[in-house]
Amino acid sequence: MLLFTGKGGVGKTSVAAATAVRVAGAGGRVLLTSTDPAHSLSDVLDVTLDDTPRPVALSGEASGSLAAQQLDAQARLEARWDRVRDYLAAVLAWGGVGDVAAEELVTFPGLDELFALLDLREHVAADDHDVVVVDCAPTAETLKLLALPDALRWYADRVLGPGRRIARAVAPLTRPLGVSGAPFPVPDDEVFDTVGEVHAQLSEVHALLTDTARSSVRLISTPERLALSETSRMLTTLSLFGYGVDSVVVNRLLPDVISDPYLARWKQQHTELLAEVRSTVAPVPVLTADLLDEEPIGPAALDHLGGWVYEEHDPAGVLHDDAPVSLDVDGDIHRLRIRVPGVDRDDVDLHRQGGDLLIKVAGVRRTIPLPAALRRREVVGAAVDDGVLTVRFAAMASTATGS
Repeated sequence: MLLFTGKGGVGKTSVAAATAVRVAGAGGRVLLTSTDPAHSLSDVLDVTLDDTPRPVALSGEASGSLAAQQLDAQARLEARWDRVRDYLAAVLAWGGVGDVAAEELVTFPGLDELFALLDLREHVAADDHDVVVVDCAPTAETLKLLALPDALRWYADRVLGPGRRIARAVAPLTRPLGVSGAPFPVPDDEVFDTVGEVHAQLSEVHALLTDTARSSVRLISTPERLALSETSRMLTTLSLFGYGVDSVVVNRLLPDVISDPYLARWKQQHTELLAEVRSTVAPVPVLTADLLDEEPIGPAALDHLGGWVYEEHDPAGVLHDDAPVSLDVDGDIHRLRIRVPGVDRDDVDLHRQGGDLLIKVAGVRRTIPLPAALRRREVVGAAVDDGVLTVRFAAMASTATGS
């Protein structure tokens, strides 16, 4: 699975579509889908799309196939979450919130896109396509989306077990009355079963997206300092959460054929910024595409754009395979390594809380549940070197002495 996100606006969608067209042209069975609420994919392909994958006509030389869709995230949300949503709305109504307002409040930001990703899990499991290309929402929304599995997993682990037992225990008891005089609504087994089902599916999606042999994120940017700074932060955050970024695509560079003196400063700036971003994100490869003389609309123009972007690279391949989170053992010392490109020690805040490791990197927080082998150990040091945060664990003193 290839996920595209970034600052490129429609340019992001164009690069995602160009990738899909190139892979299909080389013989791959490709599904191109969009979780971006802007839904500009149909405009870029110049075809009408809806929630069902539809075939897209390619050139006569293409040996593969391409299907495309624009996911209706709201429909998936309603199909999977309606029972839980009804319960949460009942709780809010019990507290005095009107029915209409309660219905609006129970849809958490990013939840609709999350269920769209759950749908992609089914496409991958069906094995009907060699490659699934996803045009994600812009950077900020995608960051929230990809961080959501960790957050929901943390809550689900605490709710599914003790929450069900507590609900059953308090059900026969006298419950507090709300503003309408009704007792507090207690979730039934169907609510817990729905949460449990979604939790299990979410774990599968998380495992798929963090498997760098099967899924890659490609960041799209334009040659502007603010856009590239955002791309660098995005790369750090994705690495922190275990998502593999296999390339950065800088789109719409001014081509060499442009010699207008008015644009000379822009061309110089593009050259300088490109060198800077290559240094910052290394060893992740940086791909480029020039500003074309017209918008790439339709499969033929997208294939041309894909040729610019990938040149000698395989668009369906993993362009950089480096696990962002890894664990190695050296004698009695266990080392947890997390790639944090462009970050130094002053940007990292690290704490241990029970079986969790709390990390804050450049303003982004993540709670990492430690594997059993590390829970019985203590943190004895941490360092950032060459874009890698290394946390060292050793046996606790009582364990080491046998006491």
